[in-house]
Amino acid sequence: MFKKIKAWTRNLKKQVFILYFAYKDNRVSWYAKLFAACVVAYAFSPIDLIPDFIPILGYIDDVIIVPIGIMLALKMIPESVLTDCEEKAEELMKKGKPKNWIVGSIIILVWGLILLWGIITIYNLMNKQVL
Repeated sequence: MFKKIKAWTRNLKKQVFILYFAYKDNRVSWYAKLFAACVVAYAFSPIDLIPDFIPILGYIDDVIIVPIGIMLALKMIPESVLTDCEEKAEELMKKGKPKNWIVGSIIILVWGLILLWGIITIYNLMNKQVL
């Protein structure tokens, strides 16, 4: 059973990389690029619609939403592009997962700003109630 799950997740990861390369391809329409970019960003982002710490519901987006988004995005992309992108994705997966420190830093910065905003807002609300 674990082998099936591992194979499924590897295939899902490959499909995300295919969408990543398809997004960069000029033969893909703008709306397919936009949708593919959103799916890839959501799949790679640590931010979920439903946080993972919520029992069972937290993994719904990882198990249902992401695969549905991938399936829809793949249907929008021409077969010739998918074939080319699949070769690139396989090559990338053989080399290992790419690390994008800039995007990771931006995500951490955004979460830090949200946390800072939340702390300041709570602090201001508490000071208004005391007065």
